[in-house]
Amino acid sequence: MEKYDVIFIGSGHSCWHGALILKLQGKKVALVERDLLGGTCTNYGCDAKILLDSPIELKEALGRYQNIGLAKEAELNWNALMQYKKGYIGVLPNALDGLFNQFGFDVLRGSAKFVDAHTIDVGGKQYNADYFVIGTGQTYIPLDIPGKEYFKDSRDFLSLDNIPEHVTFVGAGIIGMEFASICLSFGKKVDIVDLADRALGQYPQKYVDQIVNKMKEKGANFLFNRHVSELQKVNDNEYVLKTKEGDEIKSNYVLVAVGRKANADGLNLEGLGIEYSARGIKVDEHLRTNVKNIYASGDVIDKAIPKLTPTAEFESNYIALDILLPGFLKRKIQYPVVPNLVFTLPRIGQVGVSVDKAKELGYRVEEVEFGKTMAWMNKNDVNEHLTFVFNKKGELVGAAILSDQAGEYLDLLTIIINQKIKARDLSRMIFSFPTTTYGLISSLLPLMLKK
Repeated sequence: MEKYDVIFIGSGHSCWHGALILKLQGKKVALVERDLLGGTCTNYGCDAKILLDSPIELKEALGRYQNIGLAKEAELNWNALMQYKKGYIGVLPNALDGLFNQFGFDVLRGSAKFVDAHTIDVGGKQYNADYFVIGTGQTYIPLDIPGKEYFKDSRDFLSLDNIPEHVTFVGAGIIGMEFASICLSFGKKVDIVDLADRALGQYPQKYVDQIVNKMKEKGANFLFNRHVSELQKVNDNEYVLKTKEGDEIKSNYVLVAVGRKANADGLNLEGLGIEYSARGIKVDEHLRTNVKNIYASGDVIDKAIPKLTPTAEFESNYIALDILLPGFLKRKIQYPVVPNLVFTLPRIGQVGVSVDKAKELGYRVEEVEFGKTMAWMNKNDVNEHLTFVFNKKGELVGAAILSDQAGEYLDLLTIIINQKIKARDLSRMIFSFPTTTYGLISSLLPLMLKK
């Protein structure tokens, strides 16, 4: 039986970053993968989404200059864009295979199943390790209703050669709203059905309302407070989605995006007494399961911290150090504030203390109509809006943003929040001009000094 120091079950960001640290420290490391190397984000998640979305973002920005410098609207071609995406993303698993080989990782192909706390079975062959790290991520949750076999998921959508003329989304969360925005940008008809009474429930209502209203202007039809009851296939190109409330929605494609569940079934965790549910694997403050030589990393963890690629990478790196320095480190994982972003048009982003939580805590909330004052330097995005949250010490502890450039703003604000940078520190710095981040700092500084 082959013996390793650490075996990672999975090959995405929740695994290979930590594996590299361990390998560089002389440990014998293996990755187990039953699907494409690199995991969901690399192959059919974030990377594919941003590649398809970026031209749409550019078209949106160009549209703001119609009749003030641009006379012709840019045209989008989904088929050409998809072929570009397939050519670019499609080679990544092989590229990672070469990279992992260069790093010196062994890649074990197949599904892992625990035999005991130090042994797994992969394709009928057993492997032993001192430590295991489970980084198997999540999978989409299908609706258990008649016709469920006709539903599509995000992985299907991100491989479409052509966008259907009429798409129905079940779920008004991040995936549903992002993909619906893409369809609308290509002039397609869109229905969005959700059990909740609003879209994107974890984000500021004010910003979400602006997104929803813009999508309605483009032809989107929202049906909230609906219980989906059945999906009927009329023919190969037409389906009817029914709700308990009596709605019948005809479309060419129905995508379910009502949430995701932990990819933990089949590992025989129950055989080891490891606690887990659809929410994820339970871990302690060192990311260890109740079997202490077995860790979990990334989206497969049951946690309140946002399940994002950078979070998974952060956890992977932490686990590597916890394994390398158990007697020296002895520190519980401490998460910094985590920025999160919705790729609608415009983007919605937030970091740190939310606006709703700030009001509960009695924190100061300041709103800035950034687009109206900075349109000359922010690509004429007149609807751009910022919200800052300050604690009772006057420190910036949170922010929410409505802007196509929300990601860039969030990264800068995340540094300010994490490092507890004060107004006097920012006032001693000089930023490039004229840029939107310069405008952001110029707007933030006076509010940091406000009593």
